[in-house]
Amino acid sequence: MSEWITVARGEELAPGERRVIDTGEAQIAVFNLDGKYFAIEDVCTHDGGQLTGGVVENDQIVCPRHGARFCIRTGAALSAPAYEPTHTFPVRIENGEIQIRDSRWD
Repeated sequence: MSEWITVARGEELAPGERRVIDTGEAQIAVFNLDGKYFAIEDVCTHDGGQLTGGVVENDQIVCPRHGARFCIRTGAALSAPAYEPTHTFPVRIENGEIQIRDSRWD
């Protein structure tokens, strides 16, 4: 998936909201943090569970299974039991649409 995929129109994802997109290759979670958009792979690197069932606190998401924290902006693992980051994806706004792409294979 090296092409851009539309997630939503900008007005459809209000600050504090998130949306998960299944690209067929990955589940990608897109977050609106105070009007800026960030995308991370929706996977806890500790055990492969989904992150999006967890609570968002500032720019962090807390894994609902074991409490590992990840930075939504950078994908960094911030607390045990996760030690490896989750992947981040480029996000752009094109004609009012929020778009993401999986740049891992470029």
